[in-house]
Amino acid sequence: MIQGGRIRLNGWQQAAVAVGSAVGALLDPRRADLIAALGETTGKPAFERVLERMKRSPEGREVLLEGPRVISEKVGHAWDLPPNTFGAAYARFMGSRNFSPDDRPPVRFMDTDELAYVTMRAREVHDFWHTLFDLPTNLIGESALKVIEFQQMYLPMCFLSVVGGTARFSEKQRTLFFKHYFPWATRAGSHCTDLMCVHYEKHFHEDLEDVRRKWGIIPAPAVPK
Repeated sequence: MIQGGRIRLNGWQQAAVAVGSAVGALLDPRRADLIAALGETTGKPAFERVLERMKRSPEGREVLLEGPRVISEKVGHAWDLPPNTFGAAYARFMGSRNFSPDDRPPVRFMDTDELAYVTMRAREVHDFWHTLFDLPTNLIGESALKVIEFQQMYLPMCFLSVVGGTARFSEKQRTLFFKHYFPWATRAGSHCTDLMCVHYEKHFHEDLEDVRRKWGIIPAPAVPK
């Protein structure tokens, strides 16, 4: 998924893939492959900055050296951990939605193995962030997480996803998002640690609230009905 099947694009080809992916993703937000292609073709400078931050961080360097993957073979033990742990909370999140960690699309448009891995890592830790911030997977929850991801990585795709998501909101959803979720997500994304430099799998056995405190995580607000 990382080392095989990558495609090198010139500038015009990259722009064409970016535009086509953006249009396609707006028409059908369920197309994870198009969202992934948009993130790769518009996000190389942002991923390069994330890579440099990881190299400067002891734990980030450990992640780059060990290259952990969030796939069933590697994280399946989370389902056997005590219920108060971060790993068990992640397992509940995935199981309650019938999600599989193996469903992420491959990286196709990154030039180097390092950048391809960082891109894949960002894609694979998405569900860890859902768990930590206690965000649902509905349109509001995904849009709020994209705000946090933008705060953490400055990926253009995250900004575009927020714009596209909020455009599909009902008036009630839009009011709810901008009154409660957007201010919280902006604060939460800047308040927490550099989340791309965390080796999450080594913290699965720790208490969920303890890791939230350690990483400066502010869970999503309890929104009035």
